[in-house]
Amino acid sequence: MKKLKERWNIQSNWRLTVVFIVFAVTGSTSAKFAGPVTDLIGIHEEIGWYIYWPIRLLVIFPVYQILLVSFGWLFGEFEFFWKFEKKMLKAMGLKFLF
Repeated sequence: MKKLKERWNIQSNWRLTVVFIVFAVTGSTSAKFAGPVTDLIGIHEEIGWYIYWPIRLLVIFPVYQILLVSFGWLFGEFEFFWKFEKKMLKAMGLKFLF
């Protein structure tokens, strides 16, 4: 915990707990949204797992990014998650998105 607090420049345990809650809620919510979104665009499991799951993961990715910043804002940690988002996208080579 101490290493994470230092890495993310977080001083209090309460703030670290809020950050963990945001990550948990965002992951669960984006996974839950992926099913209806893939259904909406007409992608179903019947086409085969080797097509369905990669497409579903590609759908989850942008949904997760949007939800992460949104839930961060709702929990009062927008600045932390906005910086986290930019750093993550830069590391993935997607710097052009912002």
